[in-house]
Amino acid sequence: MKRTSAGTLPLPAGQHTLHEVLSQPATWTETARQLEKEGMLERLAGIFSSHEPWIFVGCGSSYYLSQIVAAVWEKTFQIPCTAMPASELLFAPEETLRRTGARQAVLVSRSGETTEVLRAGMLLEKHREIATLGVTCNAGGPLERFCKQTLKLVWADEKSTVMTRSFTSMLLTFERLGALLSGDVRVAAPLDGLPEKAQAWLDANAGKIQAFAAKRKFADFVFLGQGAHYWLAQEAGLKITEMSSSYAQVYHTLEFRHGPRSIAGPETLITFYVSDAAEEEETLLVRELKELGAATMVVANRASPALERYSDLLIEMGMEEPEFARLAVAAIPAHLLGAGVGLRKGLNPDAPKNLTRAVVLGSNGNGHGKRRRD
Repeated sequence: MKRTSAGTLPLPAGQHTLHEVLSQPATWTETARQLEKEGMLERLAGIFSSHEPWIFVGCGSSYYLSQIVAAVWEKTFQIPCTAMPASELLFAPEETLRRTGARQAVLVSRSGETTEVLRAGMLLEKHREIATLGVTCNAGGPLERFCKQTLKLVWADEKSTVMTRSFTSMLLTFERLGALLSGDVRVAAPLDGLPEKAQAWLDANAGKIQAFAAKRKFADFVFLGQGAHYWLAQEAGLKITEMSSSYAQVYHTLEFRHGPRSIAGPETLITFYVSDAAEEEETLLVRELKELGAATMVVANRASPALERYSDLLIEMGMEEPEFARLAVAAIPAHLLGAGVGLRKGLNPDAPKNLTRAVVLGSNGNGHGKRRRD
């Protein structure tokens, strides 16, 4: 390995990514500590309301995160909530605000520099009746200038390009905030012991996911999920694309029968995020696709004998926590799979080609400015 100009040895490919993926339980502990220490969420819960409609805005992983949070807030906390890409708000602002009835907006950007999110913030500034909250991992980013309130999770940021621990840390933060807004903090109690349980789960499962990624070669990847798990599947598809330059498709689980199943075969890895509500039907599809010759990876809380039989790689969480509290843990297998496939292909998951940490466009919007992933 060549030395850098400073005389130090560069880190191996993927070193930052793997460290950040494996550090997630510790980062969640630090997130809870920091939030409690500063009283951040209690302050926000005193400013915002669970009764007025919310809109979440983001790009890339931050958009998928927003969709997961919207699903959890609606189902678990009965908070009216919609999520959309920043571009949708920008190109149809009045229609969007009228349709959603939003009086509270969350702008999500890890870097705090994403051009489309900043433009959404500038647009919302003109609507003084809408309270805005910016959520970022950048202590000094420009997002703060366009939001009435800002929540900064600087300790959860990554050195690598791809969002991993920042994604799950933000997710858990929003779940805690949702419980506070709903007026029943007991709903968030299962999150308190999650880091310790997730660490034990990670110790038991990280190696086998990495070994599977290193050993098996696939031409295509498919991710399937229902409800909030659909957006978890979207994020997983993005992780495998970013970290390994692989082709990925995402569908609602049972929709895969309606045309897409034609691609099922030994060169396609189909990953299922099994939900509590649809487990029986999803298990039938796992069997169906396995019998068609597809390779299957299953992420489930507790696996039935049928899931064990028809899974090439079974990732079982085995947790007592409610489903919303397990979503952060369920996100981790795709992080490890993406990094592992990227490394097997000789790529560097820390710095995927054509990407940096956020998308910062030139003044004319032509993309010739800085390009980063967010």
